[in-house]
Formats: sequence, structure tokens, C-alpha cells
Amino acid sequence: MEKVTKPKVKMLTSGNKLMAKQMQAKAGELLPIHLANAESILLVQEGECIIKLNDKDNILKQGDAFVVPPDVKHQIKVNRDFKAVHFMPNEIEFIFFD
Repeated sequence: MEKVTKPKVKMLTSGNKLMAKQMQAKAGELLPIHLANAESILLVQEGECIIKLNDKDNILKQGDAFVVPPDVKHQIKVNRDFKAVHFMPNEIEFIFFD
């Protein structure tokens, strides 16, 4: 079983309704399984990851964007050192699973 690691997260900006956070993780890291109550967008700036959603692996590379639907468990595995921007509403709430 792989060890789950929290990504490095940095707030980039926020407005009245939206915010953008930068996520970073190293190759081989497995990020926590979670879901959110609102739709968000992940834009990969560097590296490569797999986002597992509904038992489907979606490979994301530099320049790719992915819409993460609300109320769906998902998890990211980092293939190559990874940096992405996560765009979301300010009122978003996350639930994390073991």
C-alpha cells in the first residue's frame, strides 16, 4: 500500500466568488482521496499526474485542464514532479477519506 502525502498548497489569489490555489507534489506521491461539494478546475502547469475519478484513470500533462465534478471521490497520483493551479469557488468544502 502506498503512503498518502498531502500536497504543498499556496493561495495565489481570491475574489468575491472564486479563488486559485497552487498545488505541488513530487513524483511518486499519492495525494489523499477526497471530494468537494462544488465543481472545480485543475490546470497542470508542470509535470504529469493521474487523477482517478469513478474508477477511471485520467492522465494530465503540462497544459491540460480537468473539470472535477462535485460530490465525486477522486485521488491524484504524481508521475512526474507536479505543479498545478486549482480554481474553485470560495465556499467550497472538502471531505477527506483514509
